[in-house]
Amino acid sequence: MADRAGCGLSRHERLVEDLAGGLEPVRRLPAPAVRAALWLGAALLIGLMLATQADPARLMLRLRVPDLALAGIGAVLTAITAAFAAFATSVPGRSGRWALLPLPPLALWIGASGLGCLREWIAPGTDIPGAHTVTGCFSFLICVSVPLSVLIVVMLRRACPLRPNLTAALGGLAVAAAAAALLIPVHPHDATATDLLIHAAAVAIVIAANGLGGGRLLGRDAGLG
Repeated sequence: MADRAGCGLSRHERLVEDLAGGLEPVRRLPAPAVRAALWLGAALLIGLMLATQADPARLMLRLRVPDLALAGIGAVLTAITAAFAAFATSVPGRSGRWALLPLPPLALWIGASGLGCLREWIAPGTDIPGAHTVTGCFSFLICVSVPLSVLIVVMLRRACPLRPNLTAALGGLAVAAAAAALLIPVHPHDATATDLLIHAAAVAIVIAANGLGGGRLLGRDAGLG
């Protein structure tokens, strides 16, 4: 009491006042759906630029093949739901169950793509890709994934997620699915077993790189790593 009477504030009260005096209001982040839409908009912009290199007639012909069309739809829906789940789980207090959201479209994407393994048997006239073409597809998926990965990690870092590895892995899934969807308009041949294995390897690399590298960055910001 003497301290308060003599100085007005106690030592602890002055400390709290000094710490609070320099604080600035925290700018609230947009809703997860809004941030996901912004990221998906960037992916769509890349898609529009790539579309100028596509052959419309060949694209329409490929989309008439049921399994190719379903795989494309699955990839697009996986990118949308995984992006939303990543931004949702980046918000402290949000349920980790949002990570289950991309599973149904992911199953569609994988299941429909798997039918391509039978293509050489059910369609003897399939356009079989050469080694150079397959390597080109792999390079395309990795190159498109890099800017999308950087963008989504930068956007996720602002929320300081409490589950950094889960959030980063969901971001990686969104990136991989978006890259696969963007490949469809410029894909030079039908899907085959070899082609799909290469795609699967690229997708696995993208998800792993985001989950490990992105998870460390996000965990560092949240004070978990």
